[in-house]
Amino acid sequence: MAKIAFILLCHKDPDAIIKQAQRLTAAGDYMSIHFDARSDSTDFRRITDALKDNDHVTFAKKRLKCGWGEWSLVEASLNAVKAAVAAFPDATHFYMLSGDCMAIKSAEYTHEFLDNRDVDFIESFDFFESGWIKTGIQKERLIYRHYFNERQNKTLFYAAMNLQKRLGLERPIPEDLQVQIGSQWWCLRRRTIEWILQFCKDRPDVLRFFRTTWIPDETFFQTLVRHLVPEQEIENRTLTFLMFTDYGMPVNFYNDHYELLLAQDFLFARKISPEATELKRRLGVLYASEGTDFQISNEGRSLFTFLTGRGREGRRFAPRFWENEGSLGRDREMLIIVCKKWHVAKRLLARMRQLTNVPAIEYLFNEESCELPDLGGIQSTMSKRHRHRRALMRMLFEYYETDKLVICMDPANLDLIQDFYGDRSVTKLLEVECKFSEDYLIGHAKRVGLAGEATSAQTLQRLLPTIRNDMLFESDRIRDANLPYHTRIRETALPDENAQAISQFLSVPPETAHELAQTHHLFAD
Repeated sequence: MAKIAFILLCHKDPDAIIKQAQRLTAAGDYMSIHFDARSDSTDFRRITDALKDNDHVTFAKKRLKCGWGEWSLVEASLNAVKAAVAAFPDATHFYMLSGDCMAIKSAEYTHEFLDNRDVDFIESFDFFESGWIKTGIQKERLIYRHYFNERQNKTLFYAAMNLQKRLGLERPIPEDLQVQIGSQWWCLRRRTIEWILQFCKDRPDVLRFFRTTWIPDETFFQTLVRHLVPEQEIENRTLTFLMFTDYGMPVNFYNDHYELLLAQDFLFARKISPEATELKRRLGVLYASEGTDFQISNEGRSLFTFLTGRGREGRRFAPRFWENEGSLGRDREMLIIVCKKWHVAKRLLARMRQLTNVPAIEYLFNEESCELPDLGGIQSTMSKRHRHRRALMRMLFEYYETDKLVICMDPANLDLIQDFYGDRSVTKLLEVECKFSEDYLIGHAKRVGLAGEATSAQTLQRLLPTIRNDMLFESDRIRDANLPYHTRIRETALPDENAQAISQFLSVPPETAHELAQTHHLFAD
């Protein structure tokens, strides 16, 4: 059975550290602790005194003063790893933790999970090609030597880097290494850890290189694992569930996140709020439990992105389109059907094809699989369709040899709709207003990744009002835009009322519009 040596880097809250060590080692696992030398020595003594009789706990032989983004974090990790390797010869896995981490699965589940997968779990993406770094300096992290901490002394940090730039002091990366980057929360097998420690002895040049890179805890272990371990024995992921806001700040978990955390396909979570005492209690009980069945739905990150994106000003519902391509043509009509229930719009479109000679295309800006003619590749990917939207529509007008074309769009695409309204062509909008049953909203949540098959009914009930309000908000935004030629049909309206709107939209005789309004099962789910 797997035996885990947890590598704990911490700097505060000695009582929480003591509880964490007692909880994790009670299941037969081990822990090696590095407590930051910047922290109060009395706190460290409290930890060592409380755990001195626990032979499943050891401490790094040397405490270092650690700084965010500095080599000291890697060195502290190596010191704790070395202590664990020496103290726990039967440890099979080494799992990096912080004091803000807690298990979100039982020890029984965790051991079985690792027993069934003979791989190393670590995020490791190509440093230069992956786009993993979203903000700040990138290649400069490696090719210049960093002696100052950017967070503590920004002026000196950038002055030293810019001086090296002016003097042409770029340094080469070790030739045999392909630098990788990823999360510092890894779980490695003992053999891999031993290879890394031996590599550190054999290659002091590599340690010298990383010692003056910036944020090496995101590159050092990631690079060495890829260098030393066969690719098929690496699973490119972390087992610690963590999320970041779009401001780059870690998300904290609170008491009401218990069910959400258990449903994620991870073993630990970070960061657990210090105030989440009930969550900590429940997770502590969970770790010691036996026979617990976990229903994995794994919707946490997409759910967080959805909810936070709807809760602030400047909400984004679609990509912005800043570029300005040529006109579709002054004498052409772009007819846009907007409907949240895509299947309803598709039924109406199919009936239009039968009763009119107007070419009709489904959700080409929303569905990659939408059937389109071969237009030389411009239609091949969603990004190309959006980037060259006017060129694409001109080519479709020409392909179908028509001056009138019907397409469908999701109501979230208001920016795209407004872009077409800004064209010299005539643009008309038919909004299809539907009722949203609870079953439909649940299905929608699952289709877009906000929920999974195993998501609890309680979680869904909390989520449904937000989704419903979001759909209503999208419709309100379209109406507030005051677009010309905007007509609407409603599920609750009589066919005669809907026929009038369809007639105005398509410029077809009333009898044709009436047949379209009476499309069989048009609004059925």
